[in-house]
Amino acid sequence: MAGLALLCVTAALLLAASGGAIPPPEEAARMARFVLHNCDWGALATLSAQEGLRGQPFANIFSLSDGPPGPLGGSGVPYLYLTDMEISVQDLEINSNASLTVSLAQTPYCKKHKYDPQNPLCAHIIFCGSIVKVNDSEAGLAKKALFSRHPEMESWPKDHNWFFAKFNITNIWVLDYFGGLKIVTPEEYYSVKP
Repeated sequence: MAGLALLCVTAALLLAASGGAIPPPEEAARMARFVLHNCDWGALATLSAQEGLRGQPFANIFSLSDGPPGPLGGSGVPYLYLTDMEISVQDLEINSNASLTVSLAQTPYCKKHKYDPQNPLCAHIIFCGSIVKVNDSEAGLAKKALFSRHPEMESWPKDHNWFFAKFNITNIWVLDYFGGLKIVTPEEYYSVKP
């Protein structure tokens, strides 16, 4: 009996953690918001400024957040906690353009449905745009978004001069079904709730 109760609690927590039901494929803007909000990290690709790699694509993993967990917490803005000591941030100081990929492969959803991470049904979103430091009026929002999901960030070495940044989205591609990518404009993206 205790095992059944534990299973029910676990299932309820997984559903709550995933923000509820996944949007249908015909709602690409909602899908993009849903995937970002349910992801804790993404692959950020820059053009390398490093000796020997200059101008070559360079991808790196970064923790991110668009707001506290839960169905009402997402702003749609990917916030990051960065330091100039990080190699990709050094690339961004030369060229702030980047792409960011987030995927439901990092959530229980794809494993539950036995979807391979490359399967389009294991939805992933590709954002293009640029990374910018947030201004003082947005820093509190970025801090709440990031530290609510990544509490250990608060204890990272202070001498690394961490700062809050955001991904300014200019282009969005959604891959959530067979048949190719869907293009979503930033206006469409920010006008829906996940």
